[in-house]
Amino acid sequence: MYRLSRPIVLLTALYHPEHFPLPRFPLGISDVARAARSTLVGTVDLADMQLGVTLSDLVRRVSEDTPDVLGISATFGQHDLMAELLDSAYGLPQPPLVIAGGSLTARNERLLLETYPNLLIARGAGEAPMRDVLAHWHGDMRLKEIQGIGYNGAARGEGTLSIGRRRHTAKPVSSAQTSILPELDLLPATLDRHGVAQLEASRGCMNFCSFCPRGHKGQWTGGVPEAFPWILREMSAVFDRYPGISRTLYLVDEEFIGRGADAVSRALEMASVMQGAGFAWETSCRIDQVVRTDRDQSWHVERAAMWRSLVERGLRRCLFGVESGVDSILERFNKETEGAQNALAIRTLSALGVPTRFTYITFDHLMTFEELESTYAYQGRTDLFLRPLPHLRVEEIVEGVRDPDFVATASTGRAFHTGISYMLVSMECLIGAAYTKQVEKAGLTGATRPSMGRQDAEFADWRIGVCSEWAQLWVDRNFALDYTLKSLEKILDGEPRRNVRGARVVLKDAAYGVLGEMIRMARSESPAASSAAQRAALGERMRGVLDSEIEAQRDRMATTVRGVSGVLSAEHARMLEREHGRWAKARDWQLINAADPCGT
Repeated sequence: MYRLSRPIVLLTALYHPEHFPLPRFPLGISDVARAARSTLVGTVDLADMQLGVTLSDLVRRVSEDTPDVLGISATFGQHDLMAELLDSAYGLPQPPLVIAGGSLTARNERLLLETYPNLLIARGAGEAPMRDVLAHWHGDMRLKEIQGIGYNGAARGEGTLSIGRRRHTAKPVSSAQTSILPELDLLPATLDRHGVAQLEASRGCMNFCSFCPRGHKGQWTGGVPEAFPWILREMSAVFDRYPGISRTLYLVDEEFIGRGADAVSRALEMASVMQGAGFAWETSCRIDQVVRTDRDQSWHVERAAMWRSLVERGLRRCLFGVESGVDSILERFNKETEGAQNALAIRTLSALGVPTRFTYITFDHLMTFEELESTYAYQGRTDLFLRPLPHLRVEEIVEGVRDPDFVATASTGRAFHTGISYMLVSMECLIGAAYTKQVEKAGLTGATRPSMGRQDAEFADWRIGVCSEWAQLWVDRNFALDYTLKSLEKILDGEPRRNVRGARVVLKDAAYGVLGEMIRMARSESPAASSAAQRAALGERMRGVLDSEIEAQRDRMATTVRGVSGVLSAEHARMLEREHGRWAKARDWQLINAADPCGT
């Protein structure tokens, strides 16, 4: 009985509700909970701050009903929450065994272990470490045998932990088949709050983009479709209780299609499994799953047929990390793609009728002003989105997107920036990333910011730095409203969803206008080294542009929100109107660090 009931494990997920008004089903702690329960050792409970639990609630629970093992999941922007919870836990007379994981902890491992000597850091997926932690708590396994953790090692000849002797254990063998499915404790509470249901069909990525530290994410590994019907049936039973929420699952894969000879067949089978369970679905993958410069016509025809078939099998939208359309920037990002290749892929997807969204990094610290102007031009291109052409064979589309006359005839005239998920994004110099090392080599890096797992950095061209600063202020001023619109779009269908998407385009159009004005003003300045006074003066001029643009948007957004609210349920309308009210009352420009790094 003791082994079955102990240790008592509390898994916590942190959250800033003022930045992200609507929740996502917490896959991280839910996957870890399933891994822990699969051992039949201990008692596992979950607490997610998205779902009404406050930080004070967590601190009180840990203090008054101390678990044996405390798990903490933290991502970007949550260092303050994690530090307060850790301080409380380690301030107890008998602290729990604490293991922390998530994107933020992977970036801040050194700092965390210096501050909290007894902390364990999950250096990748948390399932295998948690199973081993349970065995370690019972004395079945030594600390150094726990898979995939960072920790402070014992000094030579001593049994106590000592700061400065950081160690890490071997990574667990990746197994998407056994680790990828979650417990569903928190799914009803997520849907109660109009949240989004998430799942994974694969883990990891096949590429090494320079801005993405790969250490904690691992190489790509895909789940087999046969493993999913039972979990989809269980999720479907929960959805049956929420008829007003779109039966859509969000596969948070970095790369849905994957690699290998069976990539196409696996993707199609996975789509059929989800559709067969009654779900529409969205996901993400690399743009070179559509067009590649090193593959022949037959490969492109097969891929075009796959994408058309995925839509027929329930794909509602796919996110592609384009990141740039400028070749020199793509090379610096190590995207292994080209601007022309991206253009062909965007045309192909739109002609096939694949609903898309794209991530695009507008500013990076090493870019030249000419690259920024090329970025602006690419985002404004109107020859990328084509009309859906269901009457054409895929062979005709593959050939047609390369024909200027075909493109001119089929073009919608819609600017590319309307398909970018978040406009005006600046590069994050994440700790440990290859890009950050390039910036450091250029002598541009500054202080480390643990709350976001990144380093401060100057821009090689000071004018671009001022543009980036004010662009981020624009993003943060609009973030909560835009995030609410995006979240509503995820849980709606039909006309309400189309209206919400249209409301987001209002913000995208405004952002593109702001970008053009900032570039125009910056172009008039000398690229030579600037004084603080020059920077401040340019910044004030840009503030004037942002002030004017936000004022110009007030009436348009009010009209847009009234129109959208008219086709929403009363509850959804109140939610949107509440966030719009907050947006409309704001009068200042403040940074909130509300990045959405997974693009979800």
